[in-house]
Amino acid sequence: MNPYVRTCTLALGLAAAGLPFVARGASAQPARFLVPDAAPGTRWLKGNTHTHTTNSDGDTSPEEVARWYKSRKYDFLVLSDHNVFTNPATLASLMDSTFLLIPGEEVTTSFQKAAVHVNALDISRVIAAPRDSTLLGTVQKTVDAIRADRAVPHINHPNFLWSLDTATLFRVKNDRLLEIFNGHPTVHNIGGGDWPSMEVAWDAILTRGKKIYGIAVDDAHHFQGEFAKSRANPGRGWVAVRARALDAREIVTALDEGRFYASTGPVVAEIIVTPTAFSLTITRTGDFKYTTQFIGANGHILATDKTLTPSYRLTGSETYVRVRVVDSSGATAWIQPVFTTRYRERAAP
Repeated sequence: MNPYVRTCTLALGLAAAGLPFVARGASAQPARFLVPDAAPGTRWLKGNTHTHTTNSDGDTSPEEVARWYKSRKYDFLVLSDHNVFTNPATLASLMDSTFLLIPGEEVTTSFQKAAVHVNALDISRVIAAPRDSTLLGTVQKTVDAIRADRAVPHINHPNFLWSLDTATLFRVKNDRLLEIFNGHPTVHNIGGGDWPSMEVAWDAILTRGKKIYGIAVDDAHHFQGEFAKSRANPGRGWVAVRARALDAREIVTALDEGRFYASTGPVVAEIIVTPTAFSLTITRTGDFKYTTQFIGANGHILATDKTLTPSYRLTGSETYVRVRVVDSSGATAWIQPVFTTRYRERAAP
């Protein structure tokens, strides 16, 4: 999208959501990246945090679902059936030094016509689905219940049934993960009409002053029969987490802290952040070509790079920079925002 059009679209989306449009470059000191702590001894681990089995509304048993991912070189998987806890110990024969099952649940509730679905990662028990007298309260109680079990929440497919608007997402507290891509065919990732895409909503929330990280998932239900656009098939979205070990707590903590990227195709070998620069190395697949965009506050495209080693140097006015990599098939990877010294977190009213 043209940068001007995208920025205007975001401004309109913010206004509709009751969030102010923040002008760029409104502080005094030149920006410097808040460089993430170095993580020696880490490696990329590929996984999916949202999928279903016959324990809820999927068409395939937990064992066969896990086998599907393991055979395709995923390092970890969360079985997230609706309001069901699938104990990984019952599938212990599938787990070894190359594959890990992390216990999870899609905590599934609602408010009026809105679907409130929040995944719980690394749970110890079933998290009871809460209710409340408001939409925000329902989402917040769900997040709080997950945190109470020392698990990590991520809010699922906000545009499904047009359930969770940007203002509500901004006001939720103690959450750090938001699905910006979900592979189910009915979740409206790119928005429509007066409702923003998940990527535009993400920038709106970041710009307003809430740190949140974007996650991509399958939300797979259909492993049998035809693989088609109209079916919820596996393999459409995943995360690559930077972790020291194939360990559930290590992986979900890395997710919660933004030490990962999300993808529907492109693979990133390295991400380097210094106080003044943000660069990455893309692993080329076949003869694919790549376009990388560095994106800042209000969804503004700061720079475009078409090499395999794209980089961006701060100009001094940025509050955050995130990266979108699109390959020549249209598949996308999203690198998490890196915040600068000019970023100010703002509590929701």
